[in-house]
Amino acid sequence: MVNTLKANWFSNTKGDLLAGIVVALALIPEAIAFSIIAGVDPKVGLYASFCIAVIIAFVGGRPGMISAATGAMALLMVTLVKEHGLEYLLAATLLTGVIQVVAGWLKLGSLMRFVSRSVVTGFVNALAILIFMAQLPELTNVTWHVYAMTAAGLGIIYLFPYVPVLGKVLPSPLICIVALTIVAVLFNIDVRTVGDMGALPDTLPIFLWPDVPLNLETLMIILPYAIPLAMVGLLESMMTATIVDDLTDTESDRNRECRGQGIANIGSGLLGGMAGCAMIGQSIINIKSGGRTRLSTLTAGVFLLVMILVLDDILVRIPMAALVAVMIMVSIGTFSWESIRNLKTHPLSTNIVMLVTVCVVVVTHNLALGVFAGVLLAALFFANKIGHFMEVQTTLDESSGTRTYTVMGQVFFSSSEKFVAAFDFREVVDKVVIDVSRAHFWDITAVGALDKVVIKFRREGAEVEVIGMNQASATIVDRFGVHDKPEGVDQLIGH
Repeated sequence: MVNTLKANWFSNTKGDLLAGIVVALALIPEAIAFSIIAGVDPKVGLYASFCIAVIIAFVGGRPGMISAATGAMALLMVTLVKEHGLEYLLAATLLTGVIQVVAGWLKLGSLMRFVSRSVVTGFVNALAILIFMAQLPELTNVTWHVYAMTAAGLGIIYLFPYVPVLGKVLPSPLICIVALTIVAVLFNIDVRTVGDMGALPDTLPIFLWPDVPLNLETLMIILPYAIPLAMVGLLESMMTATIVDDLTDTESDRNRECRGQGIANIGSGLLGGMAGCAMIGQSIINIKSGGRTRLSTLTAGVFLLVMILVLDDILVRIPMAALVAVMIMVSIGTFSWESIRNLKTHPLSTNIVMLVTVCVVVVTHNLALGVFAGVLLAALFFANKIGHFMEVQTTLDESSGTRTYTVMGQVFFSSSEKFVAAFDFREVVDKVVIDVSRAHFWDITAVGALDKVVIKFRREGAEVEVIGMNQASATIVDRFGVHDKPEGVDQLIGH
């Protein structure tokens, strides 16, 4: 118990505290921006980020991962807020949390094993592009001071780690933010600041049950929003957990993460916040800044609230150029540059899956849609590839007039037509032996193909014997096959 507590909370105290502060600073403008996207007051996003980060630190399944209000979730809320208002958004947030808890209880987090590496790579690259594109408004139609400060910030981020002693102790993104803020204040540089994003709240969040009627009509209003919110939130959280797993060489508990995200969203809804999920950008900032345990996530949430309530006078003077530099660093660090080099060596199908995932996400700004497209395409390529591994060899024993067909490989919906085409039904033989000892029948399409072959040969007057069927194949053939059932034979032949 003591060792587990230390490993999850206090094995990297200094690094976690400093990383949490950096993440909190990066969360503020994003939380405000996402609130604006959703059409709600900035405090809704800020309260959500504080609440979700604190709760997920205790109940999440991935130490070191940051969860808060996100843009992907905010985009799904726009219509609900516009048509029904904030109270219904809070109710939808609660229902979103409940659905996610149920998903965790049903162990749906395990479905991530069906997401291929090429889809994950495409997701990462698309998100890196979106993060970079999100910074462009801050770099458009601005004075030269903004470009100079952004360039200086990137210089600090990439060069400070080489400073003896301090470079290994202090996270360079934090130094970037502090240094550029001091410069902007001392020289009174006229650049856009955090304060220009929107007003910060000046009170603690309070427990607030959504003021909506508790009836079926309310459920029908919020359910169409809660389901996609829950799905997108879990998908983005699972993908982010996979990326952080790779960065830290550790494993996450995905089903616990599902439940944790749900509990965090329930807490957010009860404290006047919007639904959120894991944030890949902030999670990478946390890892790159030295954060590893749950303490870094808790620090990010707590320090976020402290800053907006106590240090707001300082906070509003942070130049957006400093945060833009940090997010550009995240974008560069997130993108899988190796995937570009691998385009020449990886199979064409792998490259297509990765590129389609990137294109769909970037064009639609919908992470879930891109991942679904990638998974579907990967499944189709896989089915097609496995289908080609099925072949049928044949021999003829002229003395007995027996033709033997030896089936090798996987017989399923993709290879069933190839399976049927391998048999010569016009050949006149006394007996046909179908040896399936080196084959496996996976679905009812495969069973139907076997039925078709057996019935056609019997219709031509040949005796048919199927040998070597393994137990798993025999089970599905006995259940769904008709070639050894008189009523099924009559039906297929047409009598």
